[in-house]
Amino acid sequence: MKPLQYNSYVGSVDYSLEDRCLHGKILYINDLVTYEAETVPELEAAFRDSVDDYLETCAAIGKDPDKSFKGTFNVRMTPELHKAAAIEAVLQETTLNDFVSQAVAEKLAGREVHHHNEQHIHLETSVTEPLDFDAMRRGGGYRIEEDVREYEA
Repeated sequence: MKPLQYNSYVGSVDYSLEDRCLHGKILYINDLVTYEAETVPELEAAFRDSVDDYLETCAAIGKDPDKSFKGTFNVRMTPELHKAAAIEAVLQETTLNDFVSQAVAEKLAGREVHHHNEQHIHLETSVTEPLDFDAMRRGGGYRIEEDVREYEA
């Protein structure tokens, strides 16, 4: 079942065979806020009520409510993909963070945006097979035997 969404918060949907009820919690916050119901419409209402109650309680006690996401996270990838992304970011004259953020945005938008860079950089490297950055973005890996060095032409 899809997660519930309300007022920028996301909630889980689970079923307890033992209690024969639906239940969930607000995801991606440090506080524990749960809800339960017998039907899906009741669970949706309980989730919305729980979010509203959480926000009201935070206001009453003078606490800032946790935001669902803060905009930072760690990404685990192979060293080869990390290196390829870093090289591509340099070629596009951007930071690795901006490159990854743009790649995620493009993936979520369901389209691929092509960037053309007229800067010429000479690279000296030894590659065991041709570099295919598109394949690397899709999760393929390539072994690069030497560090990439940039030389001014």
